[in-house]
Amino acid sequence: MPEREYDYVIVGSGAGGGTLAARLAESAAVSVCLLEAGGDPLWGRADPTLPEDYEVPAFHPFASENPAMSWEFFVRHYADERQQRRDPKLVEGKGIFYPRAATLGGCTAHNAMIFVYPHESDWEKIRDITGDPSWSAREMEKYARKVEDCRHRPVWRFLRRFGLDPTGHGWDGWLSTEIAIPRQAFRDDRLVRVVFGATLREIFGSSGWLSKLLGLIRSKADPNDERWIASHKTGPCFTPLSTRGHRRGSVRERVLDVARRYPDRLHIVTDALATRVLFDDVRLPNGDLRAVGVEYLAGEKLYKAHPGSGASTGTRRIVHARREVVLSGGAFNTPQLLLLSGIGPEADLVAHGIEVAVPLAGVGSNLQDRYEVGVVHRAKEPWRSLRGARFEKGDPLFRQWQKGGKGFYGSNGVALSFIMKSDASPVDPDLFCIGLLGRFTGYYPGYSRQIPKHLDTISFALLKAHTTNRMGKVTLRSCDPRDPPEIDFHYFEEGSDVDGKDLRAVVQGVEAIRNITRGLVNEGLLYPEDLPGADVTSANGRLEQFIRDNAWGHHACGTCPIGPRDAGGVLSGDFAVHGTRGLRVVDASIFPEIPGFFIASAIFMIAEKAADVMLREAGTR
Repeated sequence: MPEREYDYVIVGSGAGGGTLAARLAESAAVSVCLLEAGGDPLWGRADPTLPEDYEVPAFHPFASENPAMSWEFFVRHYADERQQRRDPKLVEGKGIFYPRAATLGGCTAHNAMIFVYPHESDWEKIRDITGDPSWSAREMEKYARKVEDCRHRPVWRFLRRFGLDPTGHGWDGWLSTEIAIPRQAFRDDRLVRVVFGATLREIFGSSGWLSKLLGLIRSKADPNDERWIASHKTGPCFTPLSTRGHRRGSVRERVLDVARRYPDRLHIVTDALATRVLFDDVRLPNGDLRAVGVEYLAGEKLYKAHPGSGASTGTRRIVHARREVVLSGGAFNTPQLLLLSGIGPEADLVAHGIEVAVPLAGVGSNLQDRYEVGVVHRAKEPWRSLRGARFEKGDPLFRQWQKGGKGFYGSNGVALSFIMKSDASPVDPDLFCIGLLGRFTGYYPGYSRQIPKHLDTISFALLKAHTTNRMGKVTLRSCDPRDPPEIDFHYFEEGSDVDGKDLRAVVQGVEAIRNITRGLVNEGLLYPEDLPGADVTSANGRLEQFIRDNAWGHHACGTCPIGPRDAGGVLSGDFAVHGTRGLRVVDASIFPEIPGFFIASAIFMIAEKAADVMLREAGTR
């Protein structure tokens, strides 16, 4: 295949790269090449069929293990082998399963579709680091409006009939969001009693219950509502989902839409595993290197994290960039690609025999994630809402979903949600609890196959946001670009959380959940706690150890952070890699600190900002 040249070459089609590629191509007469290491059934395939795992919201766990669209990373939570082996999710000789996606749309193709905006303080921290006022929360709000399309919500459709805009801001972006409340859930008397019982206990079981109740009513329990954000910020809430008609719709649809409307501008290349960034042979006068293209391997399932990856080494190809190269491979693959390209800590590069192009100590460091644990109860009988559910095509609930997205399969399985604040977070809330119908205790190979076996179970999954641990690291396993990197998180006290704030916050979250579920057990709605178990308490020290042993995460970020080079930063405030020209990073790895509760919304917003920055610099805006 002859070498091609485009204005922009973007590596990775997920929340960062896909969003950026679509906006660049849509906004200006520029050519964009989007490289995706995975495939896509509707792009360049003879048999364009979309797997049900992708479209059906309730099937998202199965999407994360679908071999046609997944990568299987295995990570270490601890360097301490003794502690690592205490985790029941451990796969001997590999580590802890960490699902990632390899398909058009990246991890937005298998995530739980929860769309909650980050806190304003998350943007203010980046503004303070960079000294750039364009990172302020007020300025970043305009990028939220470029992302979210609220026109498909029933209330918005009603108001728009009369020419009214509920906020006056024109939220007419490309990503549809909905509140998923399956009607048959209200026909499940036991589930209704659990949801309302838990909600009332959360509201009236804390101080300031009146303001919390009023805020809940005013905001309609929407955590993205401005009135919610400006007032109490905690309490029961619905979980907004990035669906349309209760079908998954995200970056993939956005990219395909733009590619069809502007085929001369946006060129998608799937099954393209990027192996290194190409630089001009001559350095710029200030010593920087100019990125001029990307080398990649063409072929299916070349990356060894891909189930079914074989011995094929692919076909080497090159694509040139007239203006810029952008890396959007995510918190694991972007630092890997920089290291393979000679950008990173000198000692690490030399150890692998890689010529040092730009010594940059921060590449691969600062790896962060949430901490999550599950509190599991069984109900006295199977949930009526899940009657007949086999979580497969053709079962009764699937047929119901086919009729306009109706039924339980139109949701992501979340029955109720709470936002809470631990003592570790004096400003913004840092705990998010979701009540999932089914048994969920973290990720391990085959975890999704357990879901149909537990139709009488509810799992309260607790997420600890704004974690303080910054000691995780991504390093090369080898010089072979097909090998996944080494990924070490160094959880809790093994990392930088030496005073135990994160661990104490998770303990407080579990105890808050128990305060809610205790009454449900007393009323006979739920059996006593299955996991961790009533005898696992903080008083005897067993709860802290349970959390260390069982915690997991799936929002990895921070491995190429914005910040000064001498302080471990990899990027300037305009996403440019220090020591280079024409090379940027736009994905989860750019965050100095992990933002908000769910990371997708923040990545969409930074991608829209990056498009503005790049087009302005190119003089096409």
